[in-house]
Parts: sequence; C-alpha cells; structure tokens
Amino acid sequence: MRAALVPEIGRLPEPGEAPEPTREKGEALVEVLAVPLNPIDVNVAAGRFYGGSPPTPYVAGSEAVGVVRESDSHTPGTLVWAHAGTKRNGALAELFCAPDAELVPLPEGTDPALAGALGVAGLAGWLPVAYRAPVREGETVLVLGATGTVGLVALQGARLLGAGRVVAAGRRPEALERARRLGADAVVSLDEDDLAAAFREACGGDGPEYVVDPLWGEPAVAAAAAAAPGARLVNIGQSAGPEAPFRSADVRGKQLEILGYSNFRTPREVMHREYLRLLGRATAGGIEVEIETVPFERVAEAWRRQAEGAGKKVVVEVGG
Repeated sequence: MRAALVPEIGRLPEPGEAPEPTREKGEALVEVLAVPLNPIDVNVAAGRFYGGSPPTPYVAGSEAVGVVRESDSHTPGTLVWAHAGTKRNGALAELFCAPDAELVPLPEGTDPALAGALGVAGLAGWLPVAYRAPVREGETVLVLGATGTVGLVALQGARLLGAGRVVAAGRRPEALERARRLGADAVVSLDEDDLAAAFREACGGDGPEYVVDPLWGEPAVAAAAAAAPGARLVNIGQSAGPEAPFRSADVRGKQLEILGYSNFRTPREVMHREYLRLLGRATAGGIEVEIETVPFERVAEAWRRQAEGAGKKVVVEVGG
C-alpha cells in the first residue's frame, strides 16, 4: 500500500510502499481519507519528542479521518476520526489500524479535512478553555501564539464560552489580522520591546485574568508579569522555549495559578465528547479553521510547511 515513510530520524517522510497492517482483536482497519500534520509528528521524526521515536523506517502521522473497513465494534463504512499515537506505524497511508475505543464516529456529511484539522490541534486549543480551566463569564483572556490553529481555536473558544475581552498575541502581522477578524478585541506583536506593558495595555484594567500559553519561554514570563491578581495561566506547549524564569513576586504576589494541559493526559471520554462538541461548533460556523490541503504525493512539501509554521492547518489528502 502507499505510505509516507520516515526513512531515518531527521529526514522528511517520502512516499513509498509499506505492508498492509494486520488488524488485531479490539482494533479497526481504517481506509484513510485525510491526515492533518502536527508539531508532534515533526518532533517525533526529528528525534525531539520526549516519548521517543519508532524504529525506522516507519509510517508517519498521528491521527486521521477515514472510513472503517473492518472492526468488531464499528459498522463498516462509518466515517471516523482516529488518533493513531506515536508508538506504532502511523496514519499517513492508505490503511492503518487503531483501537476500536479510539475511534470517534462522525456525523453524516462531515468534511474529512475539517474533522482532521480539529483533532489533535483543535482539541489542544479547545480543551484548555472548555475543560482544563473553563473560561469564566466576562474574563479578559490573553492568547499567546494566536496565529496558528491551536491559538485561533482557543481564541474563538474563549469568546464563545463567555470571555469579556480577548487579546491575541503573535509574530506574523497578517495572522494577527486574521485573529482580529475571528474575534480578537486587540492584538499584540511578540516583537514589542516591553512585552509585559503591551499585554497589560491591550488587556486593559489589571491585565489578563486568563492566559492560554502554547509558547512558554519569555512570552509566558511577560504574561505573568502583566497578569491580574489571581489570574490563571494554562500552558499547552513550549514553542518559544522549554524554560520560563518566572519571578517569585509575580507568582506568589498575585497568587497566580499556573496549570498544565496535555491531550495525552485527558480522559478518553472527555476527548471524544469535546471533540464532537468542537466539531459541531465549527460545522455551525461558530469556529473557523483555515485549512491547506495537500495531495499525498507532495507529503514532503506539506511536512516542510508544517515544520516552518504554515499558519493554516496542513492536511494531507490520502484517499477519497
């Protein structure tokens, strides 16, 4: 079968041939339609993922949308979203296997590319504000890294869930304008000389009461310095660096709450419930995601765009 293979750690995946997977008891065999690319895919292939990398060559791709071919629990022909994980041959192939329990049946007529875009990345933006630390009515929310799919979903989710003011922070001017169009009341460039002051001014009042943080590093430190007393900061990534030298005065003086969020630590039933909730919001037009679809033959180009930060959600079309 056709598959995108990572030949060696540190190299881009290449279209090639791989043996068809053998379904085991409790698994489903899925015909793949669309595979979104995620930072975790890039990091696993580059050898930067804390959980390690599979032996090479391996099939890339941590999630997919496809149609069930065989399963003990799901009717053949059912359109599903499935998380393939990182410790097995992945989803960037014509067929892949995933545990039946990991499959989420999708409503009839669902766009596979949209369903894929809202999987790992969409949930990483939605679940912090909807589940890990639900946004409170009227809160001022600062979204760091609000120029990619995760940040833009968090921004729109915060607005839908009752935030009073939402501020988007990022580096690309055109992406910040997109954030404004999607509901940000103000935007802040991360290239500001005094980032804490810029955050405080954009948020108004005492500063942000809630910070969504996919960046860590200096932006998170600046957000803590700008934050209002009793503010909550939810960290979901480290794109700006693995360490953040917070000042004790900011944390204890304001009694800040610093919380961590990971899709991997979220109960499966919560993931599935909130995924369908998010998909419903997006299908109804309440949340927008910009998607760039790329044919399977150009998987290396798609991978490179994901690694460089494409802005749009990159989805590889495999079948259909």
